[in-house]
Amino acid sequence: MPESTKTAKLTIDGESHDLPMFSPTAGPDVVDIRKLYQQAGVFTYDPGYTSTASCDSTITFIDGDKGELLHRGYPIGQLAEKSHFLEVCYLLLYGELPSAAQLEDFESRVTMHTMLHEQMQNFFRGFRRDAHPMAIMVGVVGAMSAFYHDSTDISDPWQREVASIRLIAKMPTIAAWAYKYSVGQPFVYPRNDLDYASNFLRMCFAVPAEEYSVNPILSRAMDRIFTLHADHEQNASTSTVRLASSSGANPFACIAAGIACLWGPAHGGANQACLEMLKEIGSPERIPEYLERAKDKDDPFRLMGFGHRVYKNFDPRATVMKQSADEVLELLGIENNKTLQVAKELEKIALEDPYFRDKKLFPNVDFYSGIILEAMGFPMSMFTPIFAVSRTVGWISQWKEMIADPQMKIGRPRQLYLGETTRDYVDIENR
Repeated sequence: MPESTKTAKLTIDGESHDLPMFSPTAGPDVVDIRKLYQQAGVFTYDPGYTSTASCDSTITFIDGDKGELLHRGYPIGQLAEKSHFLEVCYLLLYGELPSAAQLEDFESRVTMHTMLHEQMQNFFRGFRRDAHPMAIMVGVVGAMSAFYHDSTDISDPWQREVASIRLIAKMPTIAAWAYKYSVGQPFVYPRNDLDYASNFLRMCFAVPAEEYSVNPILSRAMDRIFTLHADHEQNASTSTVRLASSSGANPFACIAAGIACLWGPAHGGANQACLEMLKEIGSPERIPEYLERAKDKDDPFRLMGFGHRVYKNFDPRATVMKQSADEVLELLGIENNKTLQVAKELEKIALEDPYFRDKKLFPNVDFYSGIILEAMGFPMSMFTPIFAVSRTVGWISQWKEMIADPQMKIGRPRQLYLGETTRDYVDIENR
């Protein structure tokens, strides 16, 4: 923790309390309220923790007003353009960009851990054929703690390291097998001669009856999707992983908790909701009608893919995603895709509309990612599992940081209780 350089004065019932303040390297100052209850006998009230810093971290920083996303100080646009996913994974995990030798060693370690224990196939086959891939992922990732006993001791730094590599390496295999199971096709094993994104695409789309060659443009687009979703500060699923970790739970259980949280449509399902909206609009001619509905507070319709809980400016990931969308759809010969036409026209009209401009409702990363994934051949049920593959490294980086923090203690939020006070029990015959 940094040294406190100033204080905030809080007056309660005429009595003043001086609270320490900390200044981060970037972002607003924070008021330290850890001793507030001890000093003043009160709690703070912050539903959703939208004004509460739950931890200190050195991993990711977001400036929503500037539209800035930094991983260890590097802008996401630079990383998406010049780097690739496993290099970003190394950066998030270890704090610095790797040397050539370090990257080669890291990529080798990840590659050597991509296979799943053969008995884990039984878990997939235990689910109903029509099970959602996210349901399968929650169960299988949680079950990894039953197979990999040598990496569940969170007090051992080496076991934490092994668990981290295993999760990053095996998550694409788990997601791909969940997809294969849902479409009734045989599982495809990973190959050590392919890069991370190419391996994932092959495990999803190859079949034993013929050779499968990964197109480099599709592989690059997939790698960018992974990179752009790698970490996003203290969001709902990351906070879930941290809260689960605070009890001392093993890493596989904690990441399974993060996957469960990500499944929610307000979080990981946003790109699916955006694609469904674009399909509902159907054609560019209907856009004005839907924009008027979006402005009507009494209409349940909401413009998905615009605006963000954090960004009050452009989502810096959206520009890169739009570029990938153009490349992928041109490659596949579907640049005249109706959904893409609606998306481009909707973006153009909305950005010219004073209502959306004044409210700073700009396109976010979800606006184009769903179009790319559908063009690649993924059903909408796979959008969130792919998000989970991407975000695993962020969850693990945050988990490792928290476990190594000497300030770590079990999470225990407070509440504003509004229920009944003490009542006397009444026997059932007298009720």
